[in-house]
Amino acid sequence: MLLWIAVAIGGSLGAMSRYAVSQMFLSVPGKLPYATLTVNILGSFLMGMFFVLILHKGILPAVWRQVVMVGFLGAFTTFSAFSIEAVELIHVGQWQVALLYALISVVACIGAAALGYYLTNTVF
Repeated sequence: MLLWIAVAIGGSLGAMSRYAVSQMFLSVPGKLPYATLTVNILGSFLMGMFFVLILHKGILPAVWRQVVMVGFLGAFTTFSAFSIEAVELIHVGQWQVALLYALISVVACIGAAALGYYLTNTVF
C-alpha cells in the first residue's frame, strides 16, 4: 500500500508542476507547443538522473523510484499531449511544424535523458 501512496503523492506533485509550466508558456507566441516540449525534455533529463541515483547507484532509497520516476515524472511529462498536439498540427495543415516538433521532441528528450544519466553517473 505504501508504494501506491508514493505514486499518488509523486503523481499529484508532477501534475501540479506540469500545470505550472503550461501557465508559464501561455503568452509565448508561435505554433510550437513549447510547454509540452519543455516538460518532456526536462522530464527526460530528470529521468536519466534519477535512474542513476536510484537504480544504478542506489544512493536514494528504492521507494523514490515510485515517488519520482513513476509518480512525479509520469504525471509531469506529457507524451500523450505531445502526440495529440502533433496530430492537431497535421490536421490544421501544419505538417512541417508537426514534423519539426516530433523530431525535436524525440532527439532532445533522448539526449536529455542521456545527459542526465551520464552527468549523474559521473558525479555519483
